[in-house]
Amino acid sequence: MIKLPKSFYDEIVEAAKSGRPEEICGLIGGTVSGDEKTAEEIYFLENIDHSNEHFSMNPKEQLEAVKDMRSKGLVPLGNFHSHPESPSRPSEEDKRLAYDKTASYLILSLMDIYEPVLKSFRIVDGVSTEEELVIEEDK
Repeated sequence: MIKLPKSFYDEIVEAAKSGRPEEICGLIGGTVSGDEKTAEEIYFLENIDHSNEHFSMNPKEQLEAVKDMRSKGLVPLGNFHSHPESPSRPSEEDKRLAYDKTASYLILSLMDIYEPVLKSFRIVDGVSTEEELVIEEDK
């Protein structure tokens, strides 16, 4: 399970809407307790592909985000990206490029701009499984 504050959800939705037609992307930092992950920070990164069908995160920004996480005692939990025109499920490319079996892969679909759908997945050896995503009220 991964917990995401509602404010982070709102930020991701707004960034995805304003970033259309390109996919937006970023990293999630937080804490892990057993099987429960809690997002404490999100990092919006440049999609250097500037595409509506795939993304590549800016490597320099990735390194800066991970350094910031570590300085705050957080660990990388996974990443997020948007699907401006397709469902909230991993594409074949998403599955092929998923290198971390422990990561949460959050995908926000904007197929219906008025009803965004955010889901989280675990991807192991090219097979995706939906993971419980809890959007919590901010503390």
